Amino acid sequence: MKTCLECGEKSLGREDKKFCSDGCRNTYNNRINKDSTNFMRNVNNSLRRNYRILTELNTHGKTTISRDKLVNKGFDFDHFTGIRTTKKGRIFYYLYDQAYQNLSGNDFRLIREER
Repeated sequence: MKTCLECGEKSLGREDKKFCSDGCRNTYNNRINKDSTNFMRNVNNSLRRNYRILTELNTHGKTTISRDKLVNKGFDFDHFTGIRTTKKGRIFYYLYDQAYQNLSGNDFRLIREER
């Protein structure tokens, strides 16, 4: 007989069963998978907000927009998920499947990559 990983009670049933109930399984997984620090939580929230802003403004897959419009919506240029530099030296900043490129001082190209 195995003991529950969350509460330590003995669990009945299958030999490979790890938890005595769905509640213990949920509690255990929520505790293990939670954002461990405020810093991590804040960065993840910023990434989500940036992604929502890009998807809201880039409805056609490719568009040009001003920096002011991004900033007014709360976009944070410090947080992104990746950078890609093309052979021609163009730099794209990615948020998952959405990307932006600084065209000039105040204009940005938004693109969505189809995958």
